[in-house]
Amino acid sequence: MSLSKPVDGRGGITADLVRRLLAEQAPQWAGLPVEPVPVDGWDNRTYRLGEALSVRLPSHRRYASAVAKEDRWLPVLAPQLPLPVPEPVFAGQPSAAFPMPWSVRRWLPGEPASSATVVDPVALADRLAGFLRALWGVDPAGGPAAGEHSFYRGCSPEHYDDETRRCIGRLAGRVDAAAASAVWDAALASSWAAPPVWFHGDVAVGNLLVDDGRLAAVIDFGTSGVGDPACDVVIAWTFLTSRARTAFAEAVHLDPGTWARARGWALWKALIGVTDDPATSALPLRVIGEVLADPVVR
Repeated sequence: MSLSKPVDGRGGITADLVRRLLAEQAPQWAGLPVEPVPVDGWDNRTYRLGEALSVRLPSHRRYASAVAKEDRWLPVLAPQLPLPVPEPVFAGQPSAAFPMPWSVRRWLPGEPASSATVVDPVALADRLAGFLRALWGVDPAGGPAAGEHSFYRGCSPEHYDDETRRCIGRLAGRVDAAAASAVWDAALASSWAAPPVWFHGDVAVGNLLVDDGRLAAVIDFGTSGVGDPACDVVIAWTFLTSRARTAFAEAVHLDPGTWARARGWALWKALIGVTDDPATSALPLRVIGEVLADPVVR
């Protein structure tokens, strides 16, 4: 099976395709307006459906399993969390029009977190820490153990050892290879000794919705699972700075070993984001500098 044509640069997913899927499987919403969201993700494509709903479709088969996982577990997690998360209301099935599962959810208002949308970074850091501690405290019984479905978030960062070391070697001269290797070695030398907990897996600015300057919702649980929560605090280097970073570190109450693994996760992601284009490399290089300069443990 193939995606509908024409394509629009969004993995073959268009508003016309969404309308076709709704007409086939959810005709109760087929007459509502369908519009792409202004800021979209990489793993999935999202369209606003009317005023109160959204449609979410995976952009590749490797992300398709996340649809059923979110549909299964978000209703379990939501009542136990202090901020709204996506609420699935319809599970779309693979068809001749689209070969993967898809989902209709309640629309969550807000814009992605940024220096422009966040009024008080310290308040956001505290609110996010409270959300994460609540998530980590949810009973993990029966939840999906970290692994391939979570892209190994929640596992040891050792899964990406070869890739990380290759990147450090390739970028010698652009990054401090000795310092980066030391950070990576420290990450691999520690492990999560406590019972596994629920983790989000991708706490990034694009998945934090801000409304009226405040953190209002957390979205995209596609890489969530049960395991080591170290991956959930990389935002300490990728977005938070100064007093906000300190407030976040103090509020999440994590041990030095978990911070070492988190630092490794942040380093890995930033390293693979560095390209030969100065424009696209500016942010990951800045993150690498922050990671190498600050272990965050408070």
